Amino acid sequence: MSLKILALNSADSAAEVEVNELVFGQEYNETLIHQLATKTMAGLRSGTKAQKNRSDVRGGGAKPWNQKGSGRARSGTIRSPIWRGGGATFAARPRSFDQKLNKKMYRAGVRSILSELLRQDRIKVSSDIIPTTPKTKELAAKLKEFGRNRVLIIAEDLNENIILASRNIYNVDIITARELNPVMLIAAENVIATPAALKEIEAQLS
Repeated sequence: MSLKILALNSADSAAEVEVNELVFGQEYNETLIHQLATKTMAGLRSGTKAQKNRSDVRGGGAKPWNQKGSGRARSGTIRSPIWRGGGATFAARPRSFDQKLNKKMYRAGVRSILSELLRQDRIKVSSDIIPTTPKTKELAAKLKEFGRNRVLIIAEDLNENIILASRNIYNVDIITARELNPVMLIAAENVIATPAALKEIEAQLS
């Protein structure tokens, strides 16, 4: 299976790159992709929410009044959840929202996403997508044909030029092949990878 290299430069007009069919020729598995996307988004949650329960709230050590004889409802502490200033009934605690997913399932899910992107002609290969200068104008010119579509650029490594050139362009994300994100792949209308990044992805998923 071969992919034509995107002609951002006249020198690339007739070039092609071979891709592994085991990575880019898989069937679409909607259930697995949904599970993979859910795990990825759940792992991004900070889980730092915290509240105080009745044992965390300061005070309330003494019984406010006698158990009997006052005519009032019995009470053991002024920090009860039904009192103003009391602790929360079901206090939130810091927690991890991460979900378990086997490595084989993760790789299979990413392969399914990449295969579907290829079938929909949403994945491109370009050897010169990385700008030679940190100028936004240079990168914007290369992405001009994609209009306002959301573009994900996958590089083998991030240098200062691509970081500075891309940070002020709307709807453009930059990641390395080692940081492949399933949710970003799904969200992108067009994925552009360098040949070296493509080979690195194949090595990870083969």
